Amino acid sequence: MKMKKFINDPNTLTDELLEGLALAHADLVEVQGHLVISRGLEQADRVTIVTFGGSGHEPAQAGFVGEGMLDIQCVGDVFAAPNPQLVFDAVKMADKGHGVLLLVLNHAGDMLCGNMVMKMVAKAGLHVRKVVTQEDISNAPRSHSDDRRGLAGAIPLYHIAAAAAREGKTLDEVADIAQKYADSMATIAVAARCATHPATGTEFGDLGDVDMEIGMGQHGEGGGGRQPMKSAKETVEIMANALVKDIPLTKGDQVFVMINGSGATTLMEMLILYKDCVRYLESLGIQVVANMVGEILTVQEQAGFQLNIAKWDDETLRRWNTPAHTPAFFKE
Repeated sequence: MKMKKFINDPNTLTDELLEGLALAHADLVEVQGHLVISRGLEQADRVTIVTFGGSGHEPAQAGFVGEGMLDIQCVGDVFAAPNPQLVFDAVKMADKGHGVLLLVLNHAGDMLCGNMVMKMVAKAGLHVRKVVTQEDISNAPRSHSDDRRGLAGAIPLYHIAAAAAREGKTLDEVADIAQKYADSMATIAVAARCATHPATGTEFGDLGDVDMEIGMGQHGEGGGGRQPMKSAKETVEIMANALVKDIPLTKGDQVFVMINGSGATTLMEMLILYKDCVRYLESLGIQVVANMVGEILTVQEQAGFQLNIAKWDDETLRRWNTPAHTPAFFKE
């Protein structure tokens, strides 16, 4: 497949994007090889937060390094987990004497890397807790959540966990807050056109003759929901209904809603989808108290979106409203 992308060398995509990130946001982050490091890390007198994952999903996850979110992001090549040694080095760099929270999205390569890192930190005597996000409802029931993929729901979790760390919580407390958040959310995705690998042009997934697939994973994994194209309202109602049942939510609950564009979905579409989701939840007596709408964790030019809903309480909302400033996120 002939690609139309403004790139230079397919072999240096990750290096070049990180160089660009460092130039564009020098006040917020510094880049050392494939480590994106918050400028505030040196003064951090608290629990610190490290995560990792492949490039190609920008702005996630490097775009969320900075004040009030991640301290270090370890960046792998396109759609590939980084070397465990790099993540171990990041954990050592991040540790300021209060311990490190290692956040992992549930994908095979990431889990293998994370498990190896935890063995390395145990051998080194470092104080580290690992929390895994696994909220994609399309490929496993909640009773088998270990089989669920980690999607864009990790992004708000970064801010909630960082806010707890800045309150002076211990590592165990911060990890428990992060785990509670991970357990309170659910995500489902839909794709109307698959992505291509930016280095090779290889298409991820195959929709065949159908218009869209509800449940498709962010790397083209099947979700079993192939069907003709539907309106924004119809699509949101199918997806939101499934999330409401999974969490589960009832009348009077407060929730966070994310519409995460997959790379080729316009803001016009995302705002319409968000409106329809809010109206649907309101019809059930569920109150939306916070949101993220936009491209947050993308899959190159995949057309579609991820809908993430999390059940919140007043304490979570308070933490969400604390300041944060990263290349891709700002809250006064």
